Amino acid sequence: MIRIYLAGEIQIESEHGLIRESDLPARQGRLAFAHLASTRDHPLAREELAETLWPGKLPRAWEVSLSAIISKLRATLAGAGLDRDGVIVTAFSAYQLRLPADAWVDLEVVAGSLHQAEAKVASGRALDAYGEALVALTILRRPFLAGADGPWVHARREVLRAELVRALECMVACLDATGEVALAVRNAEELVALEPFRESGYRHLMRLHAGRGDRAEALRVYEVCRTRLVDELGVGPSTETEALQVALLKG
Repeated sequence: MIRIYLAGEIQIESEHGLIRESDLPARQGRLAFAHLASTRDHPLAREELAETLWPGKLPRAWEVSLSAIISKLRATLAGAGLDRDGVIVTAFSAYQLRLPADAWVDLEVVAGSLHQAEAKVASGRALDAYGEALVALTILRRPFLAGADGPWVHARREVLRAELVRALECMVACLDATGEVALAVRNAEELVALEPFRESGYRHLMRLHAGRGDRAEALRVYEVCRTRLVDELGVGPSTETEALQVALLKG
C-alpha cells in the first residue's frame, strides 16, 4: 500500500522503499506534488498549478518548465512502484494524480477521523472518540509546506488550521471524559492560543477548572475572555458564556 504524508516532511512509503521530500525535484516539485496529492479527486488546471509554483508572476516559458517538473515527478514516483506513465495523467490542459485504490493520504485520513470523532462526541460517546481525535490531532500539529508561500499554500493552511481547532475541541471532550483534566486543560489552552476570539475554548477551560474545584481560576478565564472581546472586538461574551459565568458565581 502507498502511504503519503503531506503534513510535516513530505514522504511516500511503499514496499519499494521510502521517497523523502529531498528526493522530489526541488522546491517546485515539492509544491507540485503537494497540490496534486491534495486535489487528487479532480483534475487540476495547468494554469492553477503554475500559479502555485510561481505565485504572482509566471515565467515566460512556464508551460515548458511545468512539463519538465511533471516529468521529473513521474520518474520519482515510479521509484515507489507507481506506473510512470499513469501516475500523473494529462487531459484537457489539466493534470491529475492517480493512485491505487488503497492508497493512504494523511490529510484525507484527517477528514474522515474528524468526522467520526465529532459524531461520537455529539452523541455523548466522547470516550469512544479518543482514537480518531488523536489521529487527526497528531497529523494536524505538523507544519504544512514549511517555508513555502503563495495563495494556494496559505488557503490550504487555513483549512488545516480550522481542522486543528475542531480536533482540539474533540480532544478536550475526550480527555475530560477520561478524567485526564490536566491534559484537557493543556489542549483547551492550545485552542485559546490558536483562536483567541473563539469563546468555546474559554468555556472548556471554565468548566474544567470548575470541575476540579478551582472556581476562582474559572472566573479568571471568563474575565480574560470578556476583556479580550471587549478591548479588541468591541463586543461582549455570548449568552452561553455569560450563563456559564453566572452559574459559577452562584456556586
